[in-house]
Amino acid sequence: MIYDLLHRTSYRYTAPVSVAHHALHLRPRSFENQQVLSVTLHTDPAPDYFTETVDHFGNAVAHVSIDRVHERLDITVEARVDVGLPEPPPAAATPAWEAIRDGLAGDGFPVWVEQSEFVHPSRLAAPSDEVRAYARPSFPPGRPVLAAARDLTRRIFHDFTYDSTATDLSTPLGTVLKQRRGVCQDFAHVQVAAMRAMGLAARYVSGYLRTRPPPGRERLRGADASHAWVAVWCGDLAGWVHLDPTNDLVARNEHVVSAWGRDYSDVSPVRGVILGGGSHNLSVAVDLVPDES
Repeated sequence: MIYDLLHRTSYRYTAPVSVAHHALHLRPRSFENQQVLSVTLHTDPAPDYFTETVDHFGNAVAHVSIDRVHERLDITVEARVDVGLPEPPPAAATPAWEAIRDGLAGDGFPVWVEQSEFVHPSRLAAPSDEVRAYARPSFPPGRPVLAAARDLTRRIFHDFTYDSTATDLSTPLGTVLKQRRGVCQDFAHVQVAAMRAMGLAARYVSGYLRTRPPPGRERLRGADASHAWVAVWCGDLAGWVHLDPTNDLVARNEHVVSAWGRDYSDVSPVRGVILGGGSHNLSVAVDLVPDES
C-alpha cells in the first residue's frame, strides 16, 4: 500500500527565542518491508544549520539549528511511502517463548546479538515486579512466543482505557499500570516492559496509523495522528512481528513506521533546547492518505 504523508508541527512561543537546536525523528524509515519513495523536510524559519545523520538504531535524524530571533517554528514533512509488513506465520508455528528467551540470553553469548539489545531495561520501559506479574498469565510453560505476545496485546487492549487526559510524557509506567488508562505511547511501553520482564526482546515503534472516517462522514484534513506500537522478536522464521496493543491487531499495511528504539525517548519526533521562548503552544496536524488509484 502506498501512502502520501503530510505532517505539520507548529510551535508558538510567548516570548522570543534567540537560539534553537532540535533533533527531528520525522522522516519515515526505509527497511525491508517499507520503502520511502520520496521525502522532504523543511522548517520555517529556515535553519542556519542543517544536517542529517543515522542514529544507533538506524533511524534518520535531522539536526536543525536556528540562530536568530523567532517567535514561532513550523516543521513540515511530506513523504510518499510504500508499506507492506509481512503476514507472520501462524502463532503455533513459532518457538516456545522460553526458547526465544534462552537464545536472547545465551549465557552471555546471545544467539541473536542485535536483537538482545531490546531485552534490557530502558528509562521509560523498565521491567518491574508489577509489570512481570501482569505479563505472566500470558506466558504459561511451552506457549509459542507469538501466541503469548498476541495474548498480551489482547489483554492490554481490553484492560486499559484510552484516555488522552490521563497521562503526559512524564507519567511513570507504574502509574499507567495502576490506573489502567493512557494513550498509545503508554500501552506500547506497557507491552515493551512486559515482554522484557519475561526475558524477551521488544522494540518501541513510532509512526502513523491509517484512520477511517465514520460511515457517511468525509475524512477531515489534518485529523490523523502519530501512533506507537511494538515489535516483538519471534525467532528466525517470524522475525520482528509488529503488534498494536491500542487496537489489538498485528500491524500490516495500515501502519507507517517512522522510527524504532528502546522507548519513546529514543524516537521522540522533536527534541531539543531553546534559549528564551517563555511558554509555548504546540499543534500537530497529520494527513496519511492512501493512493488507491
